[in-house]
Amino acid sequence: MKEIVDRDEPTRREVWSRDEAVKHFRDMGELYKAELIAAIPDGQDIRIYHHGPWHDLCRGPHLMSTGKIGKAFKLTKIAGAYWRGDAKNAQLQRIYGTAWRDEAALAAYLHRIEEAEKRDHRKLGREMDLFHIQEEAVGQVFWHPHGYTLYRTLENYIRRKIERADYVEVKSPQLLDRKLWEASGHWDKYRENMFIAEVDEGEGKEKRVLAVKPMNCPAHIQIFNQGLKSYRDLPLRMAEFGSCHRYEPSGALHGIMRVRAFVQDDAHIFCTPEQITAETKAFCALLLECYRELGFSDVRVKLSTRPDQRIGGDVIWDLSEQALEEAAKEAGLDYAINPGEGAFYGPKLEFVLRDVIGRDWQCGTLQVDFNMPERLGAAFVGEDSAKHVPVMLHRAILGSMERFIGILIEHYAGKFPLWLAPVQIVVATITSDANAYAVEVVAALKQAGLRAEADLRNEKINLKVREHSLAKVPVMLVVGRKEAADRTLSMRRLGSEAQATLALGDAVPMLKEEALPPDLRNPV
Repeated sequence: MKEIVDRDEPTRREVWSRDEAVKHFRDMGELYKAELIAAIPDGQDIRIYHHGPWHDLCRGPHLMSTGKIGKAFKLTKIAGAYWRGDAKNAQLQRIYGTAWRDEAALAAYLHRIEEAEKRDHRKLGREMDLFHIQEEAVGQVFWHPHGYTLYRTLENYIRRKIERADYVEVKSPQLLDRKLWEASGHWDKYRENMFIAEVDEGEGKEKRVLAVKPMNCPAHIQIFNQGLKSYRDLPLRMAEFGSCHRYEPSGALHGIMRVRAFVQDDAHIFCTPEQITAETKAFCALLLECYRELGFSDVRVKLSTRPDQRIGGDVIWDLSEQALEEAAKEAGLDYAINPGEGAFYGPKLEFVLRDVIGRDWQCGTLQVDFNMPERLGAAFVGEDSAKHVPVMLHRAILGSMERFIGILIEHYAGKFPLWLAPVQIVVATITSDANAYAVEVVAALKQAGLRAEADLRNEKINLKVREHSLAKVPVMLVVGRKEAADRTLSMRRLGSEAQATLALGDAVPMLKEEALPPDLRNPV
């Protein structure tokens, strides 16, 4: 590769017909390449790039010569791959590599990869005993006690935030009749991602076809439709920690980041067109505040417009996109247009977090939907006493709870701030003489609302410190015979060798204050 760069061979581009390209590569013995080209629709140009005597099929563009590529590249790994991803086909060898503008950029990238491997949520999930995944439940998470404590802490935080923002919380069924999904448009546009169940309703009756909900919006409209709604009831902010299931190919699954069963911190705001801007501004302020409190200050925003596969006419889409863009401007958002990436029922704002090692994660979303409420018969009585269709704003702050927890694990490398840590404090004994005092300390900490555990094992204190450090416990309180007699504690913090001696009566209120969730430190 380096020799080819040194030869500085010029690039030459040619356009061939499909049949010409298929024959050429087949005659060369490049049967896989010929098969790929044969699958390209007739009439499309086939671009062939030459570098000296070597040539290949490529979309392009290419640099002017091989010398312009530079030598800031590295081959990273090899792996077997079935042709076209099908295990029935031949297994080929895939070579992975990366190339950058200069050595500094390459080194920075390789450092990020090294950091990402250290922070891998699957590895830390095992070490911290948070969760596991197994073949008998593909793409679904088994939450262990410590992991579910983290889950509930995050869920309760979001619940407090939305309660203060005047959301009402609901719970909707998991299985809904196919007819509802047909009416909403999901059956036509999203069927391949849905899990289906058939129910035998008895002799002489047709089997009922049910779908496990992939999203909550049609169910929330059913709740909205119960009883007559007035314009005075709007905006109605309806929230649910909704359990959803979506079929993801097994090859796309990744720990708890990409799963088949997940919970959304979902909500739908039913409002009038005139209320879109105010509701967008309020939501964006809430979302950005949550991200800051969770440790993410670098947030990018994309405005995704109409996709090719969609419901509703262009007039409705024009209205939706205009309303969302105006609202985003009013909210003071600096956003980029993301053409063709909207939901099938409406345009959306996507909020992308940048983590501590520079990776981007799309999490929150706000979608303007003029289509689904009308399709499912939602209506309210306006000031003119006539019936009107509400606008529905689909919105989520975290997105998938599972995925967001995976992001948090990797962002913090498992070293959570005290309020988020599943186990906040371990009280470890040096000698069995201090066991009774350690139990008393744990009881005092729990009484103060802290998540504390005692380690009374007959092991050396260095072993205990090492094990609880690997488990990423933020605070260790070490007690021995002297501490028990003086009613003091020797405090160690994760990642620090320093120790501080505190009186029990001082340590408990200090740690209680430190462990308060950010929204409870200075509640509005």
